[in-house]
Amino acid sequence: MTIPSESPVPAPGPAPARPGRKLGPIADNVGSSHRAWLEPVRETYLASGRTLSDLSDRVWLHKSKLSELLRGLGLYPRWEIIHRLSTELAMPDWPLYWLWRQAALDAQKSSDWIERSGDTPTLTTAHAAPPLEHSALRQMVESYYHRYAQVFLLDEASDIAVADTFDRLWLSWDEALSSPDTRRFAWNVLRTTVMAKTPHLDGQPELARAAFDTVALQTLTTETDRMHQIEESLKTFQAISRLPGSQLDVMVLRYLCGMTPEETSSLLGVPLAAVRSDERQAIRCLESILCPPPETEGHTA
Repeated sequence: MTIPSESPVPAPGPAPARPGRKLGPIADNVGSSHRAWLEPVRETYLASGRTLSDLSDRVWLHKSKLSELLRGLGLYPRWEIIHRLSTELAMPDWPLYWLWRQAALDAQKSSDWIERSGDTPTLTTAHAAPPLEHSALRQMVESYYHRYAQVFLLDEASDIAVADTFDRLWLSWDEALSSPDTRRFAWNVLRTTVMAKTPHLDGQPELARAAFDTVALQTLTTETDRMHQIEESLKTFQAISRLPGSQLDVMVLRYLCGMTPEETSSLLGVPLAAVRSDERQAIRCLESILCPPPETEGHTA
């Protein structure tokens, strides 16, 4: 896999200062699927220079309610409100709708409520297809993204995570293009999405599922050998889960997804030297955890 490097696009200048109170942060209890569409909407609003008062008149929603919506407070919003807001902010409808719909399902909203909360045929066709560069990137990396996501998530959940990644990337495509490397930006979106959906234990992602799907385990025939391999694999993956983020990603891509250093570098959007460095450091760390040096007996006087 070769993904061509991209020249940085100058970032847009800062948005003009707004009058009135500053928009507060997203509430702590907002879930990952809700954040998937809310964060790009907030970022687009903050970059637009528009005010809540201005948008309130156009969206037909009181300013205080609009502020709550942009913070994830109150009841889960109906699509008709989000659609009016996306139109004012010139955001593409389709990826926003599918992210909003997934979050609605996660919020235990019924299919009937989803259908009644907005007229989906009013979705515009102006943004029915993503930018060509987005489609090209997706074609090159999607299969690799699936392999990474499946290390952490069951098949259906991993498919949703990858689909959400490309929808979220579409919503933030201008920001992706203005970043130092589009590939790195896209990977960060994938990683954030996958980790938000991955069960964690003591703050570390669980890799127990991967331990039961190793090549070594599949080649064993006796139950005793399989149990021994499961125990060994669980220890290994528990150690891998404690690695720093960049080292974890490199080890997952190299040893669980079977990618070469060059493919890993291209997918992550980082120099090959950085991949090799992360791999060396990760191996040293795992060796110290899994194969600690024997303790030396103290000498008596």
